[in-house]
Amino acid sequence: MRVILRLANLFWLGGIVFVPVGAFAHGEDDPPLIMLLADQVEFRDAADESSFSWDASGWFGKDLTKLWIKTEGERESGETEEAELQFLYSKAVATYWDFQVGVRHDFQPSSDRTWAAIGLQGLAPYFFETDIALFISESGRTALRLEAEYELLLTQRLILSPEIEVNFYGQNDPAIGIGSGLSNIEAGLRLRFEIRREFAPYIGVNWQRDLGGTADFVRAAGGDTSDTQWVLGVRAWF
Repeated sequence: MRVILRLANLFWLGGIVFVPVGAFAHGEDDPPLIMLLADQVEFRDAADESSFSWDASGWFGKDLTKLWIKTEGERESGETEEAELQFLYSKAVATYWDFQVGVRHDFQPSSDRTWAAIGLQGLAPYFFETDIALFISESGRTALRLEAEYELLLTQRLILSPEIEVNFYGQNDPAIGIGSGLSNIEAGLRLRFEIRREFAPYIGVNWQRDLGGTADFVRAAGGDTSDTQWVLGVRAWF
């Protein structure tokens, strides 16, 4: 149940452009294209604090090979709590699936974390938008991130979007309060109204929970291991 448009001979599926493998590989006209997507630009409000969060990406390239840029982060009380930037080379390996490899740099909570990134991004059965990424740092630390999102059309303009993100880490990292194993889960439910296909304000709720060793670090610092926030934001692409 997903909005599907035909745009410049490409398939647009829930914010990511997928190209059928081989569709244009032998064509004479294969111009470079560009896409920018602000998937989530939102204010989050909880009982004790509010924050500003973003999740955006873009790519430049041709049908089967592209350069991707991804960024996400969060600010609280005027301070950047989390921020990362990824540069990825992307190659279509199957219909609706891209293999990606590149580099990720964390600006916060620690500015000295640079990772090699290897991932697979695409559309799983039953129209689940999926992003799987393995990260390996310069010091040999490892991390695995799993993301999935689904879009349910309530009307042609009103879309309900549940999503989940799960993070695993290979080693304890006390400097930034990360424990090994299953570290945290973040789940959200957002309802957006597409004023135009390219512009859609939304409301929703976002839930986060720290687990395992990460939860132990949070408790030791006097923090809460679970948080529920109301969100108000906008989604736009061009």
